[in-house]
Amino acid sequence: MCPSIRLKSISYERTQKYNGGKKGRRVEESRIFELFGLAFSWNTVLATVATVLLIWGLCVWCTRKLSVDQPSKPQLFLETIIDFVRGIVGGAITDPNAQMYQLLGLTLFLFVFVANMLGLPFMLNYGEHSYWRSPTADPIVCLSMAALMILLSHYIGVEKQGFKGYLINGYTKPMKAMIPLKIIEEFTNTITLALRLYGNIFAGEVLLGLIANLATSAGLVTWPVGILIQIIWQGFSLFVGSIQAYIFVTLTMVYMSHKVETEHE
Repeated sequence: MCPSIRLKSISYERTQKYNGGKKGRRVEESRIFELFGLAFSWNTVLATVATVLLIWGLCVWCTRKLSVDQPSKPQLFLETIIDFVRGIVGGAITDPNAQMYQLLGLTLFLFVFVANMLGLPFMLNYGEHSYWRSPTADPIVCLSMAALMILLSHYIGVEKQGFKGYLINGYTKPMKAMIPLKIIEEFTNTITLALRLYGNIFAGEVLLGLIANLATSAGLVTWPVGILIQIIWQGFSLFVGSIQAYIFVTLTMVYMSHKVETEHE
């Protein structure tokens, strides 16, 4: 029996009992739609698509007029980012073929950085639902990226060393007693890589919402203080988002270096 394709909107206004049995509406954060039996959040999907389109537009804009003799400012901007990522990859992976991971590092850095920034300028709410936030403020997105990078590192390690050589170099060295810890490490690497990114971005957006509520709590009286705090926190969030993109790419390259570089006895 073939699985049916189902696309529907799930209402988030559900009645439940609270405060002594009284009924009221429980307002959720975002609308959800189902596809192939999987639930997707509209705000995450819209922001993720916007992230991809922004990165595509940036790359097209920066590479419209490529020149070796007189590079344009957009080209120099993109080359600066490429050199920065090349330094991250070169510092983490000492393998002679480290340049093959530079495109992966560049793509990952741009995606995480832009995704971290999307929730800073504004929030989009319609009715009682949210339709816009940073994709990396969703734990599912962060866990998916982290798991994908860890699985990719395993694949690269097997491709480079062979399955038997990968198991020997990756899990039995420096001693076989380390095998249980090595297995646990694979899970902890995935979880910490994801939750570090998610926790910082999600906490930043929550505080932005609290500051916005503070600014409107007493009308014009609290506007100046709220706006000032909002500007300061947005600047700090910009710094945090940049650092988290750098950390995510750096740790990903470090984990990959453990898989592609053999450990000599």
